[in-house]
Amino acid sequence: MCRIVGKALYEYGLEKNAAINIMSMHDHVHEADGNIYFPAEIFTGFGAAKALFVMHAVNEGKSADIVFISHINLLVAGWLIKKINPSAKIMLMAHGIEIWGELSKHKKTMLYSCDKILSVSNFTLNTIAEKHNISKNKMVVLNNCLDPFLNNQIKTLANNNIRNKYQFSAQDIVLLTLTRLSARDRYKGYDIVMAAMVNLVAQNKNIKYLLAGGCSKDEKIFIEELIKQHSLEHHIFLAGYIPEEDLAAHFAMADLYVMPSTKEGFGIVFIEAMYYGVPVIAGNTDGSTDALLNGKLGLLIPPNDPKEMEHAIKKIIENKSAYQPNHHLLMENFGYEAYKIKLEKILSN
Repeated sequence: MCRIVGKALYEYGLEKNAAINIMSMHDHVHEADGNIYFPAEIFTGFGAAKALFVMHAVNEGKSADIVFISHINLLVAGWLIKKINPSAKIMLMAHGIEIWGELSKHKKTMLYSCDKILSVSNFTLNTIAEKHNISKNKMVVLNNCLDPFLNNQIKTLANNNIRNKYQFSAQDIVLLTLTRLSARDRYKGYDIVMAAMVNLVAQNKNIKYLLAGGCSKDEKIFIEELIKQHSLEHHIFLAGYIPEEDLAAHFAMADLYVMPSTKEGFGIVFIEAMYYGVPVIAGNTDGSTDALLNGKLGLLIPPNDPKEMEHAIKKIIENKSAYQPNHHLLMENFGYEAYKIKLEKILSN
């Protein structure tokens, strides 16, 4: 997402004849080689050298008009810049869980020094306002967007190649979840989908569930025990880590994307699935509601209820065309060009 923000800011700078510098604390400088989002000349990576990063950022910030901070843990640089250059506008990007909880006293002080907080969803904005007593006038929603370089593969080819890999037949109905798999990421709700699979499979043997993403050793044991407990060995599959170049084919292969998360700041994966024409089911208690336009683009359900998940999956299987995401509406709200317009409006103000 930071690369996309960098691209949008770089293009805005070209239009307004304004210079932009992009700095990353964790990336290395060579990682800009071959970068398609913005020129390597405007990028500096510090390879996790935090002190050097902060020093460099503060030095650049002395003469900056606007400073974007991509994460609250980097806010110390923005706070110091504000002390040295009070006229600089400090804008913090707020994603979700990193800013929802309790903050230390010094983090709160730095948070209050921001001129604008750009929240990825209404849920995150409301949570920040309530949790940290920050005026909503100081915040604005800037939803995440689709990567402008997404590869729109031909669906039939993707289906054939990837389905063969997992030995899925043309008649199989494939549910997909793409996420990290660990005990701390269980809020994504894949265990709820697995529980719903018991009744679904009893009624339709062609339903398959593909869980994709890096998996910790402990979570793999937990998932495999659940599969065995419910006798779902021939219906739930662990795909492991999926390389970026294969993601489009996996989305295109799926009949529906399911992830009833309870702690989603926004959920880029939802809009990516919908970009490839896949119906989506998500939870209705977090930032997922923004990604699904409050239900206009997909089904929102109570996230911790396997029965609700079962009913939602049945609805889509029985009438898939009725739940096909509206591509025009998706791009109008979450396309890169729409994102640029929203960002330019914020900068203009």
